[in-house]
Amino acid sequence: MNSKNNPLRTFYVLLFGQSISLLGTGMTRFAVMIWAYEQTRSATALALLGFFNCLTYIMASPFAGVVVDRWSRRRVMFFADLSAGLTTVFLLFTNLTGSLQLWHLYLTIGLAGIFEAFQEPAFTSTVSLVVPRDGYTRANGLLGLGRSLARMFAPVFAGLVQQTVGLNFVLCIDLFTMALALYGLFIIHIPNAHTETKPSENFWGELRFGLDYIFKHAGLRNLTLSFFMVNLFATLTYFAVLSPMILARSGGDETALGIVRLAMGVGGILGGVWIIAWKNPQKKARMYLIATGLSFLICDASMAMSDSVVGWSIAGFLAEVTIPLIVSPYFALWQELVPNSIQGRVFSSREMIQVASQPLGYLLGGLMADRIFEPAMLSQGWFSSLFGTLVGTGPGAGMASMFLFTSLFGGLLGFVGLMLPSIRQLDEERIYKEQTTLQA
Repeated sequence: MNSKNNPLRTFYVLLFGQSISLLGTGMTRFAVMIWAYEQTRSATALALLGFFNCLTYIMASPFAGVVVDRWSRRRVMFFADLSAGLTTVFLLFTNLTGSLQLWHLYLTIGLAGIFEAFQEPAFTSTVSLVVPRDGYTRANGLLGLGRSLARMFAPVFAGLVQQTVGLNFVLCIDLFTMALALYGLFIIHIPNAHTETKPSENFWGELRFGLDYIFKHAGLRNLTLSFFMVNLFATLTYFAVLSPMILARSGGDETALGIVRLAMGVGGILGGVWIIAWKNPQKKARMYLIATGLSFLICDASMAMSDSVVGWSIAGFLAEVTIPLIVSPYFALWQELVPNSIQGRVFSSREMIQVASQPLGYLLGGLMADRIFEPAMLSQGWFSSLFGTLVGTGPGAGMASMFLFTSLFGGLLGFVGLMLPSIRQLDEERIYKEQTTLQA
């Protein structure tokens, strides 16, 4: 069947191609993270991998938005994926020649951030071109499901492959999955956006357009700022220190980390199935805020107070179950409220703002773990006496205590958001626009 006459088939081809590519990318990132930890034994070194990726993503996002609205979105995704594949070729070459160093990882992860800045808005704005309006939440749930499957299997596969045949084979698998994604983009047709507002001839004016659009809309502005804080708290702990915490508390057991990541992947899958079965929830803004508050309050506290693979796995599983309930309604709101012809610029500006907290989170997470929380918990001072009864003692306890703070402040974030009328009213605005579209 021709995808030109079946937009949903286009979506499923995109979904498969990008999900399989994410699996390869996830395997590479897990493998190089283990390599970096073995070289340095430093949480900061690992956190810097995420820092450079997010920093370049933010810097490239405004330019990416203009390009996405001007060019074919399929073309943007194709060249972004191809360029990311070339960074993997570079890593493969340096490792084959025995010259791989830590700065090579920082360089390639930084370049990958640039390519992701182009790929992400092109992909998310394509969803509203090929999926019916009432299917946005389900489509985002399927995307989340694909990401969860990749997160679940990538650490397991990467660990097995790296231990048996080495890092080079992991990189080759990444290149193979990238080729599958490129083939999928080659065989599909993506319709052009209906141009409601033509891009300005002033390129620099277009760079500001997305930011102006968001900040003039109180609901979208506060929604974006709330996700900025979600990313900050999540990065401080789950992204920056979860892996080194588990490695430190398990005596460097890579299998233990892989099991926890596997449990988190299963949780993400079940959460994705849940949101897909929900179909089209009406109160998307409230759903996003309630899920956010409960996720931080319950799951971060559970992660902090666990001291075994079983405990970490349960906490990680519950955390990932809630992720689709947070991100699917969040992204569906944007797809429903923002006209498709300007989604490239608006979505890129949104990404630039909400991801801006991640470099700070990665940098602070690693530094706080190495310089403040770990030394404090290893000493015999008031801090270890106060929190030691909750998180235990020894290597990794300081990083565990960081989850207590994100549990408190992240939980408050979700419930304070419910008190803001500008965010709550996004549900009514979305329903009004849906009814207007149907009447037209």
